[in-house]
Amino acid sequence: MADYDKEEIWKEFQEKQNMTASELGNWLETKESKNAGKEMDNGETIGHRAGRAILSIKEKDKEDLTSANWDRINDAVGYYHQNLHPSQKPSNNIEHSNWYYALKNWGHDALK
Repeated sequence: MADYDKEEIWKEFQEKQNMTASELGNWLETKESKNAGKEMDNGETIGHRAGRAILSIKEKDKEDLTSANWDRINDAVGYYHQNLHPSQKPSNNIEHSNWYYALKNWGHDALK
């Protein structure tokens, strides 16, 4: 397991996760979700895989999280730090941008 404070990353993860499990699950079924981001060897994008892992986390009780879950939470928090910086936000057409789609894959709806 990586070196991080679980309570600190849990708090930030909860603050940035503004999609319900149902919303995230429905989003992950869309063409936009499946095509947003860098594709891996198996054809799935990195963000879509992350979204599936985040959905799994959202469906668990905190005390049932595995070390792999905690590592994914830490990765998500790092992703939020990088991509929610104002310099990353598109200046127009946000709703149809890859930036918006990618953030939704990670459980954050930037238009909420």
